[in-house]
This record gives sequence, structure tokens and C-alpha cells, in this order.
Amino acid sequence: MSATHASNEEIIGRADINDIEAILAVSNTDVDEVEHIVKDNADAIFTWDYSLARPQLRKLYEKAKVGQWNATTDLPWDQEVDLEKVVSSDQAALQSGLTPDHYVGTVVEKWGKQEWLAFGIDQRRWTLSQFLHGEQGALLCTAKIVETVPWYDAKLYASTQVVDEARHVEVFARYLDEKLGGGFQVNAHLRMLLDDIIEDSRWDMTYLGMQVMVEGLALAAFGFLHQMTEEPLLKQLLRYVMSDEARHVAFGVLSLKEVYDGMTDAEMKDRQEFAFEAAIRMRDRFLSQEVWEKHGVNPRDVVPLVLKDPTRDIFQQMLFSKIVPNCKKLGLLDRNDQWLRRRFEEMNVIQFEDWEDTGSEYIKFELDAQQSDEREPQPVAGD
Repeated sequence: MSATHASNEEIIGRADINDIEAILAVSNTDVDEVEHIVKDNADAIFTWDYSLARPQLRKLYEKAKVGQWNATTDLPWDQEVDLEKVVSSDQAALQSGLTPDHYVGTVVEKWGKQEWLAFGIDQRRWTLSQFLHGEQGALLCTAKIVETVPWYDAKLYASTQVVDEARHVEVFARYLDEKLGGGFQVNAHLRMLLDDIIEDSRWDMTYLGMQVMVEGLALAAFGFLHQMTEEPLLKQLLRYVMSDEARHVAFGVLSLKEVYDGMTDAEMKDRQEFAFEAAIRMRDRFLSQEVWEKHGVNPRDVVPLVLKDPTRDIFQQMLFSKIVPNCKKLGLLDRNDQWLRRRFEEMNVIQFEDWEDTGSEYIKFELDAQQSDEREPQPVAGD
């Protein structure tokens, strides 16, 4: 007998995943918040078994030790960033399907080149700010994994990821401060997801929420921006971060495969629903409502129009190019009468299910490929 699943209303707070009013109703109530406290309900677990029980995780640990890089000395921070030139070039590369005609009746209808450029600059600041906040979430979650995972090999690898995540927070914060003139507060949808991951007491949920879902989407998003931008410092920064992120996602996939193969339908039901909630929360945050508001635009006037942009639709789908195959490898797509598969079909992302999963793909992202264009990984391209 298949497990009974909660409704969309119970999982994400709305019946229709595309309910714009419900999505935009989630917003930051304290825009000046500096400290955010979340209850961590998990137990810290010691293990006295120091045997090599999981060779794949030990291999990942060895890769991590030799894959370290120094954010201060390995990146060209003296590189000048002409923000207007960079954003103009990137906007042209995107070739959005929307034209001024689409915005008739809105404030945006009268925008010229300068208004769109100013919006694009803030959009870049906003995007990198959410990367930054997500990396801090990863820092906290990985520290939690060190405490909560019962396996020695996993504790060793997770300790290297704590260092990686600290470095990622460092580079995004520095880039925003020194090159972009500051950033934006954490998006409310992203904060809700990070809170959920931290609050859950089950160690595998920390893995699923952060390593597979958040880091999986980040890997695809970093890859998209890395391919699009010609700004040298950002391009190299993203390339270095991606080399770490691929290991992090692999860590989640390799660890959870062992666990999920032995779970009951009821246990898997919880994981499927959590994966769906995470996917929706991450998708919702990309509507950039804070950027529209800063530029005097009511998001309710323009977001329905933006959602019709075919370029944006493709980008939105590509963000899940890592998540879907990894969920398939973990058995999450088809348990319980293919429940998660149907949710991903509704989100129009199921087409990625047969792409390579990150459990093996991470080797393509190693930094020994850094200097060769011919060996550059293609993180958002199919196999």
C-alpha cells in the first residue's frame, strides 16, 4: 500500500504552485535584521568506530584535502570591475524574450536603457547576495552534519566542507563589498527553507535539504552564470567555488543512497515531500521581488509578465538540472506511486532525470581542469 501524501496546501501553504499572490505574500518583515536565531533540535553523535567503512566517502575526503584553495591569494582581487559594462554585456547575452510592449500599463513601460541597466546592476547584487546567504546556510548545515551524522568517514569529509563553506561566504561577501558596493538581505523564501533544514532533527534531512537540494541548485546556477559572464574575477571565483560544490553534492548523493535504499514507504514519503517543498521554495525566490520593489515597481504588476519570458523559463528549468537526476539516483522520484516524479512534471523539470548524477560527475569539476578551456566542465549541459 502506498503512503498517503500531504496536499500542496499542507506542504507549501498553497494549492497552486504558480499562485503569484501567495508567493509574493511571503516577504521579509524586518529589513534591518542582522542576527537570525533558529532552534537546532538535533543530537550530537560521537562514534568510537574509526574503521574505513565507506571507501567512496574516504575518496571524497582525500579529494577535498588536495582541492583546497586560498580565497585571498588564488583570486585576482586587484582586478577592476566595470559593473555597468559587465551587466550590459550579460544582459545582451541573455537576449530576453520580453520587449517594452509586454509591460504596457506598468511603470516599466516607460523604462529606457538606463533604467534597465540600473535594474540589472541591482539584479546582479541581489543574485550574488542570495548565493552568499545560501553559503552561510551551508556553513551552518555542514557543521551540523559533522555533529549529527553517525559515520566516521562522513564526519571527516563534512569537516572539509565546513572549511569550503567558510571560504565561499568569504569570497561572495568580499566580491559584493569591494566590487558591487554591497548587497541585499536574504530572500524570505530562501530563509524559510534554511530555517526548515536547520530545525529538522533528522541528520539525513540536513543532507537532503542542503547537500542535494540547495547545493544542487547552486551548482547549476553557478554554472549558468559562469558560462554567461565575461567578468574575469567573477568567472574565476565561480569556477573555484564550483569545484567545491560538486564534491558537496556528491557527498549528499553518496551518503543518502545507502540510507534511502533501506527506508520504508512512509519514511520516504517524508523525504519526497521535503524535497518538493525545497524545490518550490528555491524556485519562488528567483522572482526577485525585492529588486522590483527597490525600483518602484509593484512585483504583482510585472511578475506575471516575467513568467512568460521564454529565456527566463529555460533558465528556471535548468536550475534543476542537478537536482532531478540526483533525486532519481536516491530513489525519490518513483517511490510511493511516483509522487515526486509527478511534482517535478508539474514544475516542468522532469526532462533532466537521465542526466548524469553528481555522485560521479564531481570529478569533472576538479581544479586541475582550471587552466584548460578544452576541459572546462559544462555544468548545465546535457550528456
